[in-house]
Amino acid sequence: MKQFFKTVFASMIGSFLSILLLIFVIVLVSIGTVLSLSSDEKVNVKEHSILHIQLNESISERSNDKQIDLPSFLNFADNNRLGLNNILASIRNAKNDENIDGIFLDLSAVDAGLSTVEEIRNALIKFKESNKFIYAYSEYYTQKAYYIASVSDSIFLNPSGLLEFKGVNAQYMFFQHALEKLEISPEIIRVGSFKSAVEPYMLDHMSDSNKLQTNVYLSALFGHMVQNIATARNLSYDSTFAIAKKLKVRTAEDAVTYKIADALIYKDELLDKFAHQTKQANSNEINFISLRKYSKSMKTEISIAKDKIAIIYANGEINGGSGDDESIGSEKLSNEIRKARLDKSIKSIVLRINSPGGSALASDVIWREVILAKAVKPVIVSMGDVAASGGYYIACAADTIVAEPTSITGSIGVFGVLFNMQKFFNNKLGITFDQVKIGDYADLGNYTKPLSPAERFIIQNEINRIYADFTNKVSAGRHMPIDKVRSIAEGRVWSGIDAKRIGLVDVLGNLEDAVNIAAKKAKLTEYRIVNYPEMEDPFDKIMKSLSNEARIYLMPNEYKALAPYIKSLEQVKNSKGIQTRLPLNFEIN
Repeated sequence: MKQFFKTVFASMIGSFLSILLLIFVIVLVSIGTVLSLSSDEKVNVKEHSILHIQLNESISERSNDKQIDLPSFLNFADNNRLGLNNILASIRNAKNDENIDGIFLDLSAVDAGLSTVEEIRNALIKFKESNKFIYAYSEYYTQKAYYIASVSDSIFLNPSGLLEFKGVNAQYMFFQHALEKLEISPEIIRVGSFKSAVEPYMLDHMSDSNKLQTNVYLSALFGHMVQNIATARNLSYDSTFAIAKKLKVRTAEDAVTYKIADALIYKDELLDKFAHQTKQANSNEINFISLRKYSKSMKTEISIAKDKIAIIYANGEINGGSGDDESIGSEKLSNEIRKARLDKSIKSIVLRINSPGGSALASDVIWREVILAKAVKPVIVSMGDVAASGGYYIACAADTIVAEPTSITGSIGVFGVLFNMQKFFNNKLGITFDQVKIGDYADLGNYTKPLSPAERFIIQNEINRIYADFTNKVSAGRHMPIDKVRSIAEGRVWSGIDAKRIGLVDVLGNLEDAVNIAAKKAKLTEYRIVNYPEMEDPFDKIMKSLSNEARIYLMPNEYKALAPYIKSLEQVKNSKGIQTRLPLNFEIN
């Protein structure tokens, strides 16, 4: 009885604390909203200012204009994330801003995909046309940070610092033995020998075909990076590649010796250089302005052009329903494409895709709207970090597909995974099941029993049908013989570079290039850009996070490293129907 009261009392305390936390957050959000509204004024940029670029938080596709200022410890909803659109716009604006003398790249780690990094780097290259300086300094450069910094006029490193230049790798996590210990049997049905998304459940290592495709696209991506670094640093490709391959840069001194960096200096010495560049008497008078503040200083250009180009953002995993800023809901996205198709003032559509895929059915719903839109106005696809599997499904019907060299695409394949948990319930938990069914297949897909041969045959036939439909749609959209499509499909992943070579992509470029192509195809000389869909209300997003990501935020520190894997398991749980997607936790380092 004593234990019972202890348990009840602990539950009451937990509920009370949860209510207090909710009230606390609501009050802070309300205060933040008032402060945001009261401080929503333009920032004045002083003469001889330096644009201070730090990319130490995750970068989203676009910024939310309706942001709420909150204490940093409550920003688990990513309310104030930097958007790639704002970063690029700030760099473009600074190029012609008389008050900006140069850029300070204050970089350590960059939480973004390679294509996002590529777009920022290319914007900095264009900035250099102004003959303004770019200095980079860090105590520690990760490889992505260094790739951006490599365009600088001077790259400085702390004398005791580190610089990563070591090649790239893609690592997968495998659950086969964990599932065996739990006595959970995955029932896997797929089409495509390269379709690696199911391998973590059926193997304890990468298959030969997966190693082959991974080696090919990693080689293409890193070769592209090495070439760009070599060009920026006036080095040969072979010597630059050898520096990375043999990890020759192991100390700060090595970075200078191999001409990967220019000099080893301390922060005070860097500030003296900035004071000299901006004609200030001492370092205390240097005017640094952050990206976030600078973006608020820029004048919003109001165009009166009646013709429009719509940029429709398709960001995240593809599922049914409405989705949100970080996921694609087929109902919402297809409705946005439909509205743009029916709006006569919109003359062209750019579909910006950053997605690893997801539900095959949801992808097909979106594909249909792309087909209908294409029949009445140009539709151009711009690929971000990844537009693969279902992400490529919704892209393949476009008039023109634009990808970064470092975009990940292709993966034209289909799979389904069911988990037979009968032994787990029986042997681990002592739970058994019994049933009565009317209909031979009434319990098809039930996770408390294995698939019968007849059930597996039914599901395999459906996956084969979807795969045939997928490849036929790629064939029609890309004007490519079906035999060629099948030869480059099989679930194989390609870099943007190789995707262009084999015909899955038309142009290597960025979102701006895609907009220019859209304008040209629509024969527009004057137009304005409209962005869809409207982003989530920050307050709603924060409140949703309380029941979502806040529980990860509130985890003990020693368990927070498990958060990405918890999210992965939730994605498995929430994935419905047959899938066209990349592996979970797909990341290149």
